[in-house]
Parts: sequence; C-alpha cells; structure tokens
Amino acid sequence: MYNAARIAAGIELLDECETSWASARPLPADIIINHYFKARRYIGSKDRGAIAELVYYIIRNRAILSWWIERHHAQRNGRTLAIAAQLLQYKITLIDLHNICNGDAFSPAKLTPAEVTFAKLLEGKDVLHDDMPDHVRYNYPQWMEEELHASLGEGWKEELAALNTEATVDLRTNTLLTTRDELIAALREEQYEVEPTPLSPFGVRMKTRAPIFTSSCFKRGWFEMQDEGSQLVALLAPVKPGDKVIDFCAGAGGKTLALAAMMKNKGRILAWDTSQKRLDQMKPRLARAKVDNVQRTTLTSETDPFLKRHKDSANCVIIDAPCSGSGTWRRNPDLKWRFRASDLDEIRAIQNRILESASRLVKREGYLLYVTCSLLQSENDKAIETFLTHQKNFKVADPEKIWSNFSPPTMRQESNLRLTPHQDGTDGFFATLLQRCE
Repeated sequence: MYNAARIAAGIELLDECETSWASARPLPADIIINHYFKARRYIGSKDRGAIAELVYYIIRNRAILSWWIERHHAQRNGRTLAIAAQLLQYKITLIDLHNICNGDAFSPAKLTPAEVTFAKLLEGKDVLHDDMPDHVRYNYPQWMEEELHASLGEGWKEELAALNTEATVDLRTNTLLTTRDELIAALREEQYEVEPTPLSPFGVRMKTRAPIFTSSCFKRGWFEMQDEGSQLVALLAPVKPGDKVIDFCAGAGGKTLALAAMMKNKGRILAWDTSQKRLDQMKPRLARAKVDNVQRTTLTSETDPFLKRHKDSANCVIIDAPCSGSGTWRRNPDLKWRFRASDLDEIRAIQNRILESASRLVKREGYLLYVTCSLLQSENDKAIETFLTHQKNFKVADPEKIWSNFSPPTMRQESNLRLTPHQDGTDGFFATLLQRCE
C-alpha cells in the first residue's frame, strides 16, 4: 500500500473508534482494529502494522491533537485528527498533504478549502504549545485530573508522561517446563533479542518487537506474555503446592498460570469469572503450559449463590479486581477516552462487593490478595480502608509474609505493592495482602 492508502485506512479506523466511544457501549480500540483487518484480509502485515502505529499514535495524543483542532474551530473526526498528526508529528508540508489527499481510489478525498486553511495554520508548528493546560499536554481525561494528581504525588508529570509511551513486551517463564536462562538462550538461538527483566525473577523482556508467537518456545509452552508488573503481583500470593486457591476474577488466566507454576501444578486453583468468553481463552493456554490443577467456573455475578459451597475453605483468594485500568494506559491508551466518570462510580461499588464476597471464602489464617491495575487511590488504598473498617476479622498481613518471595532491596518494603511506569518500568499496579485473623 502507498502511504496515502495507509492514512486513508487510519482515518476510517479513527472514525469507527470515535463513533464507538460516543456510544453507550464503547468498544476497545484493539477489537475495532482487529475487526477492520479481519474484513480486509488483503491488507498485508507490514501495512497493518503501519496503519495500527498511526492510529495508536493519534489515540495516545488525542487530547493534544483535539486541542489544535478546537483552537482553529475545526470539527474533530478521524480526518482532522490524521491531518493534525501528519503536520505536527510527522512534519509533512502542505504540498505533501495535497499529494496524500489526492482523491484517488485508495487515497483520502481532496482537501476542502476549510481543511486547507486549517492545515496552513498547523504547518511548521510544534506539537506542544505553551497555552495547553496540563490535561491536554499529558493526554489524560480532565475529569480525572484532581484524583490523578493526588494519587501520583509530586511525580505526577513524569508518571503521566510515561503512561503516554509504548509499553514493553514482557514474557513470563513457565517454570513448570524450563528456566529463565534456558528460555533466553533458546529465544536468542531463534534470533529474538531478549534480556532478563530487572525485577521479576521469571521475566524476559523483548528488546525489539517481533512475532514472538511464532517461536517454537511459545508452541512448547515455555512462556506466556505477561507484563513484569503483573508477574510481581502474582509473587505476592503466599501459595504453595497442595493449597486450595481461588482466582476470583481470573479473566483469560494470566495470573492463574503464574499461580499454577508457583504451586508446581499441585493443589487446586479455582478460576472464576463472570465472562465465559474470557475463561474459554484460558483453556488452550492451560494445555500449552501443561497445567492441570485448574478448574474453571463461570459466575453469574460477584454474589453468585455458587460461592456458598466454598465458604471458609481457601488458603488464598486472589482478587484481580475490575478497575479503571489507568495503570495500563501505555498498552490500552483508548481506555483514557472511553472510560467515564460514571464508570468509575460503578466500578468502585463492584470492587466493594467483590471484596465482601471473596472474603467469605478465606479460611482462618488464610490470605486475601487484592489487586488492581489502577493508579487511583479511591480504587486502591481507600477500597482497602473501607473493607477493613467493616471486616474486623481481617488485617494487613505481616510484612515478612508480604515480601517473602522478594529479595531485598529488589522492591520497596512497604505494606502495599505499588508499581508505576516511570518508577518501575512496568504497568501501574496496586496490591495488598490481607490475612483472616479469626
């Protein structure tokens, strides 16, 4: 495809995203993009990569590009966002833009007089402008500003800037089948550029992006793709072979697989979720990893009557709670624009209900691990404070237990695990380990 055709495809995708995000049920960008390419199988892999790169750049910097569009009284849509990106980020000239928007069969339509005027005002300008407010300069929802600043503290600018970069590609070694050193050596033999992650003892980081799922190591089940932060969170779970463990919000099974490896495939892991589709995605992953101690169950809700069968029985319950996902903006930048203030209110209520329901499953002296991929205190510290106020039979676990799987000074020895992109090079995570004391 010529560059003009790639930009035309990007404009179509951006329009689909904008339409979806304005609806009552906004779809994630990756689903929209996958559907688009599936319906156009004639688009080659290099072209798909170039189109997706353009679309994700614009999504990441949507607030900045929208500011320029609104400043010059243009209408925001996929076309004006793409025009602004080409002029401000890619530094093309007005002549170049005319050549791209030439009206040919697979190119964008010719520029209108209004678009020519808009383009002239942007040509040669820097992406950032002194008049931009913080929420524009750092590309985050204005309604979330106060809580983001309070939650991130003095380093909020650095953290929000890091959240607007591209995420690393991390792999978790499946220690049931191999070691990290063996995995790294095997991947290097296949010409993948990889290195150990700095914090997780099981992590491998790709130095350059490559089609890792074609690797023979993947087919043998030697690794799963998992952000280093998520690997560290799993390490907080005080599980051992023979335990009964409940993964309350298991999803597609990233942490379930990590727990199975920590338990050496012995004991029982009950993987629960309200989405049958997500649990179905776990099945081939379990088979590939040679994990056979996991039982999957679909719940009707966080208060499903099925939960009563497992009251007071689990050595450890893990809650990877539904949340704003603000810690994952590096890899899911569209979440910033499709997650709304009303969604946050609803999510916080769900988190409280999940904590209450899951706590009933923990046996005496057992553990409850609460996790979010959020940076917001209202979903993290405050959720735990509220829970402990009402549940007097739980306490924050002994710090020695919390950090038993970590080697000082690898991590900061605090009551909670907090990970951020700028500080740790991972997605943003919060985790705290509670123990039932009576």
